[in-house]
Amino acid sequence: MAVPESLSVAQARRITLAAQGFTDRAPGGATDLRHLRRVLRRLHLIQMDSVNVLQRAHYMPLYSRLGPYDPALLERAAYRNPRELFEFWGHEASLITVDLQPLFRWRMARAKDYAWGNMVRIATQQPELVARVLGEVRDRGPITAAEIEHDVPRAKDNWGWNWSVVKQALEWLFYSGEITAATRTSSFARSYDLTERVLPRKVLDTPTPHPQDAFRALVELAARSLGVAAEGELRDYFRLPVLGFKQAVAELVEDKVLLPVTVKGWKAPTYLHHEAKLPRRVQAATLVSPFDPLIWERARTERLFDMNYRIEIYVPAAQRLYGYYVLPFLLGDTFAARLDLKADRKAGVLQIPAAWQEPAADPGETAAALAVELRRLASWLGLSAISPPERGDLAGPLTAALKA
Repeated sequence: MAVPESLSVAQARRITLAAQGFTDRAPGGATDLRHLRRVLRRLHLIQMDSVNVLQRAHYMPLYSRLGPYDPALLERAAYRNPRELFEFWGHEASLITVDLQPLFRWRMARAKDYAWGNMVRIATQQPELVARVLGEVRDRGPITAAEIEHDVPRAKDNWGWNWSVVKQALEWLFYSGEITAATRTSSFARSYDLTERVLPRKVLDTPTPHPQDAFRALVELAARSLGVAAEGELRDYFRLPVLGFKQAVAELVEDKVLLPVTVKGWKAPTYLHHEAKLPRRVQAATLVSPFDPLIWERARTERLFDMNYRIEIYVPAAQRLYGYYVLPFLLGDTFAARLDLKADRKAGVLQIPAAWQEPAADPGETAAALAVELRRLASWLGLSAISPPERGDLAGPLTAALKA
């Protein structure tokens, strides 16, 4: 369907969902790396987070778009040769497709400008420590921070080497691109190795683009992933510096890669990717992680979906409105509910501390669709039972739907 120059919010929402892969045909069975690649070509990166109350954050965006898949496929893409993903600071800590690694070398080269406090302090004030840590990785990698600290007691006596400073040195070397994550341990700790021993030779041999060329490429990819977006959202996708970003947008508009559009009620300059599609309908029915790129930018989420969404992990329990780890439920092209979920792996139970419906949603229709999705999610997580919701205005209808 042709995209007009002036969009309603509903049209912008459908464009976004199509760009993010929610209108792509689901595999409907076993998935393989081809399906993962299809999603990754749309998103370009997946945010990582250590919280594991339900499932690690980086597994969920693929589930939301593909349905149940084997998480080992993502592990293979990220941590087995030939690598298809690498860890770096893209949005936040992210798994990024390896072909984009040259586009982030400007950030690596200017690590002192973009990295934060302790990392920069270690690199500036204790360069000999950083060199020693790099030597340990070179000689013994892949290796974790704990293994270096535990196995080199002489350093503690000589110059105050402990896990904290080792980790800071490793994170500096990681940010500056000299080392990268070779694997993750069972406790989710990075195991580091030299970048040259991890990334594919084709990627390593790719010439480093000029930073402005990298900014332009990243803005275009962000626009492609978002479909339609305000300026700040384009910049936020890869956390780009203001000056380089502004010039990149101007160049892409001049070349008609980005098309200025208006969206009803949006005040900031807004752009449509020239290949964006406007589907007639979206028929999604899936839970979405708090760390999904669809809802990264919370103000955008509110404008697109009329949903004020915040993650409440760091909010004191008594002050939480919806729960600890709340996932919105996408039904059609709108969010119909939000659920606080927890996987009790020992008992094999998917727990629902709370279930809430969105104001415009039909509780019966939402509960019925949500019950199907919860059974699908529990099966994917290897959980054999689903406990009834403990609280929330959707608890009654959802309890009934789960019993049906």
